[in-house]
Amino acid sequence: MERIQKIIAESGFCSRRKAEEYISKGQVKINGQVVSLGTKASYDDEITINDTIINSKEEKEYYLLYKKEKTISSVKDEHERDTVTDYIDTSSRIYPVGRLDYNTTGIILLTNDGELSNILTHPSHKIEKRYSAKVSGIITPDEFMRLKKGVVIDNRKVTPTYIKIKKVNKNSNTSSITIGITEGRNHIIKRMLETVNHEVIKLKRESIGFLNLEGLKPGEYRKLTIKEVKRLYSLK
Repeated sequence: MERIQKIIAESGFCSRRKAEEYISKGQVKINGQVVSLGTKASYDDEITINDTIINSKEEKEYYLLYKKEKTISSVKDEHERDTVTDYIDTSSRIYPVGRLDYNTTGIILLTNDGELSNILTHPSHKIEKRYSAKVSGIITPDEFMRLKKGVVIDNRKVTPTYIKIKKVNKNSNTSSITIGITEGRNHIIKRMLETVNHEVIKLKRESIGFLNLEGLKPGEYRKLTIKEVKRLYSLK
């Protein structure tokens, strides 16, 4: 069971804040009954907003996209910038699972399966996301150990599941590093590296759990296999 506004937001119909407005105005129903803020529902319940069904029993679809730079991780953008859904050829109302920053590239999943989306984004499931970053300056052994042991961001410690220096370029005064984490706070990789005084120049998400970008170029996507979807469900 999840709060109704979360299920609505995951459906791609509108943002969570907008969903709360609809609920407050009595415009949301679960199985034909008007609900209030705080009400919980299951993904199998029929949810309507102004009598429009927002979680129809359409066939579930699952996509893996290699997100390009200057792309919004959203269903639509008020400034008419490219969104991740623009790249997927489907008539279904899919939405991204989690987010990548506008200029961050790499793997992102899109689906119309709210239950799986919740599994992949809930912090208790500790699903590793691995990133490669190019940063300004040379990362010293001391800075590397500080990152490896964990750094405090907003009074909460974040400890990487994996960390490795890939390359140091003294000519350009840059370093390349790979970091794995299991949480999804905003700009978390950039903020981790800022704690040791290194600004991120480029950032790419290489993998989510066992999924990676193998065989794809920026802007390309593929459907997940049934086996992959089952493996993702098993991460719960």
